[in-house]
Parts: sequence; C-alpha cells; structure tokens
Amino acid sequence: MTGIVGDVRTTPLSTPPSRSAPAAGPAPFADRAVGAMAELGPLVFGLDPSGELLVEWELSDTADGLERFVDIAVDAVVGSVGIVKPQAACYERHGWQGIRSLARLVETCRREGVLVLLDAKRGDVGSTNEAYAEAYLGPEAAIAVDAITITPYLGLAAMQPILDRAVANGAGVFIVTRSSNTEGRSIQGARQQGTTTVEHQLVLDIAAENDRVARGRVGPVGAVFGPTHGPPTEFDLSSMNGLFLAPGVGAQGATPADVAACFSSCPGRVLPSASRSLLSAGPDPSHLRDAARILASALQGLLAP
Repeated sequence: MTGIVGDVRTTPLSTPPSRSAPAAGPAPFADRAVGAMAELGPLVFGLDPSGELLVEWELSDTADGLERFVDIAVDAVVGSVGIVKPQAACYERHGWQGIRSLARLVETCRREGVLVLLDAKRGDVGSTNEAYAEAYLGPEAAIAVDAITITPYLGLAAMQPILDRAVANGAGVFIVTRSSNTEGRSIQGARQQGTTTVEHQLVLDIAAENDRVARGRVGPVGAVFGPTHGPPTEFDLSSMNGLFLAPGVGAQGATPADVAACFSSCPGRVLPSASRSLLSAGPDPSHLRDAARILASALQGLLAP
C-alpha cells in the first residue's frame, strides 16, 4: 500500500530474504569500506530518527512514524552513500517495534549494497560481550551489521570476544577513542602515570591488534575519533593502520576542512559522519540525496589520498 508523508510519496519495502540462504563469506570490512568510499565518497550518513526529527518530518513520534522514516531513509541513501550509521538508541526508545524497524533498516540497506555501521557503543565484560557480539556480528546474528561501535572503558582486553567475532566474520569494530563531545576530554586526554594519554594508548593498542590479525593490511579495528578538537599533537594517526570514524560533522561544528586537518596523515582511511545536518533536508528523499552528495563531494575533494 502506498502512503503519503507530507508531500512525499512512500512505498513500504518488501520483506528482505531470509538470512539462512547459503552465501560466501564477506570480504574484510575495511576492504569493503574502502571500495564504498572509492565509489560514492567517504561520507557516512547518520540515520538518527530522534523524536524531534520525526515530528519535524510530520511522521509522528511513534513506532508507525519510525517505520515511515525507515522507508524514506532507505530511498534516500541507496545509490547516494556507501555507508550508513543508525544510532541504536533512536530505535530502541520505541521498544520492540523500534528494534523491528532497526532490523528492517539494516537488512534492507545491506541487501541494496549499503554497508551498515551500527552506532551502539556496546562494551562490558566476559559473557556479556560474547552476547553483544552474537547479537550483531556474523550471518546468524539477530541484527547482522557490517560494523559496530564499542566503548573500551572496562578495558580493551575485555572487548576481545567482540573483536574475535568481528575478525571471524569479516566485520568491523570502531572503538571510541576521542569522542566529539567536550565532556569526554577529561577522561580521553588524561595521562597514564605521566606517560601517554588514554586516547594515545588506545591508538597504540588498536594498531597492535590490527598488526596481529591483518599483517600489514588495513585492519578490522578502527577508532571513533572526533575532529572537533583539532589534530592530535603528540602522536601520528597513520600509525594505527585502521579506519577512523569521524563524528561531529555539521551540527556538532566540525567542517570538511576540520576533518582534512585532523586526518592529514591518513586521509584515505577516514569515514566522516553527519546526521542532523543531513536529515534537516528531509523528508523529501531527493533533498536528502542532494544534501548527502554535496557534502560527500566536499569531503572527497579534501580527503583525496
């Protein structure tokens, strides 16, 4: 059945095929991400349907409004960007119906060739991390994504079940290293016994993990590293040998030039992310596509390796 959202005509998407069908294992996430960047640019489109946004789009802040957001979002991103980043919390707030919408978004985007980097910031210890990994990584996962964000502040070694499952299934993991918010600086910039800062040590640890599992290639473990605080002055990001997710472009104040300055030593390994500034162009999918293409073009021009 076809519905109308404002001036936008939307058609509910068909049910995606069962994941039980046999398929070859995917290439490593880093390889697939670099391919997507080469084809459609480095921009990661943040699909964050806050209550305020749903109301602005005249969809209603309800589970039904969220379902209609998914239809519009998929229409807008397929063919426009290579990677999307849904914020899990925006879907979880609608309960089981929101989880259903998230699952439909993920499966439909992946079926259409768009990589999904789920911004869930999971991270705990032991069997809990094993459960998180089983929930999101691998073909049998309940919501199988291409990559996921995690927090390392219970110890990076405690994240090993997630890292191991990512490697085994060609998925990616992005570890929160330098967040885009100012409140994180007191922790992430703190020095460990007068030596390296926490964020520097995480970059070193990520580099060691990538060297262990990728043997010189761009590894599956990346860092969430916000460009809003300027380039790091005490260490070189290129030594990490992984991808960087760069949040904060647009509404949080970072510009394409800020991204280029922060990652000047490794411009070909940066995935800049924008959410609110792009979604403000909606709900017309054509306007969302135009906004994404303009920003992607600006970023690609500045981040050419």
